[in-house]
Amino acid sequence: MARNLPKQLRKVTDKALLRSLEQGLELVEVALEEAVSHTDPIAKVTARHLSAAGGKRVRPTLVLLTSLFGDGVNEQIIDASVVVELTHLATLYHDDVMDNAPMRRGVPTAHEIWGNSVAILTGDLLFARASQVVSKLGARALTLQADTFERLCLGQLHETVGPQDGDEPVAHYIQVLADKTGSLIAAAAELGIMFSGASDDFRAPVREYGEKIGVAFQLIDDVIDLQSEGKISGKTQGTDLLAGVDTLPTLYLRQIAGTDASAAALVARIDAVTPETLAGVVADLGAHEATQRAYEEAKRWADEAVEVLAPLPDGPAKQAMTAFAEAVVDRQQ
Repeated sequence: MARNLPKQLRKVTDKALLRSLEQGLELVEVALEEAVSHTDPIAKVTARHLSAAGGKRVRPTLVLLTSLFGDGVNEQIIDASVVVELTHLATLYHDDVMDNAPMRRGVPTAHEIWGNSVAILTGDLLFARASQVVSKLGARALTLQADTFERLCLGQLHETVGPQDGDEPVAHYIQVLADKTGSLIAAAAELGIMFSGASDDFRAPVREYGEKIGVAFQLIDDVIDLQSEGKISGKTQGTDLLAGVDTLPTLYLRQIAGTDASAAALVARIDAVTPETLAGVVADLGAHEATQRAYEEAKRWADEAVEVLAPLPDGPAKQAMTAFAEAVVDRQQ
């Protein structure tokens, strides 16, 4: 099955590298289709729902990309790519239930079609299938997957309960993003090094790169959610606002509200938002300086991701990772 590379690689000019990634991603797609297939008549439908809807395949692409610092794509690299995408898909099933999100990737979410219980259990099945695939890669991969899974759960837990006494809200939020999003992207980058024969010295830089890219990626999602009318993300605009989840623009707005009456008025509207008032709140917050500040923070994380690549050898793979980081913050264009 042919599949386009993520748009974050659109500025990469090395045709041999792009061809290698495209070929690898086609192999991943075949293996992913096999992994989400199921003999159970219910699971074979529900488990394919989000996978079949598309997605950017950012995490598998990053596994393939970092493998180029070693010997490139092999069977283990394909398995590692499937593991990170299955894990990502599983988290989406669970997240959509918790957020009561009606749309994902341009289609109704699983819980909207089959109910919360089926959606949660399908996510669990995908986690189980990811564990089955990663077991073939041995103890190192199992440990990395388990550590990552723990961080994913802790990130979701900390987001759900919110900042505790003594927690600074913005720092708490950034840590949630590092756990919920950054940890899996970091694992993807590290797996590409681990199973391509690349030097172990490269593991720490790509892991840090992945985590910073993950934070930048989610911060840009916060901006997109307010400015794109759902055209880029494929999600229903303003879902976090309706769910009472403060993303970075809202957190910055709350900081300003103490000394700015218009910001305080917008905070009051956010706190009282309903489906009927959501569109106006989204428009006003998207146009506010707090959202521009969030964009600038996302760019800072992406810039830092490029900086940590310094120890890696120069060449097409490093250039592609740099282009990827720079493109992350341009997704709202």
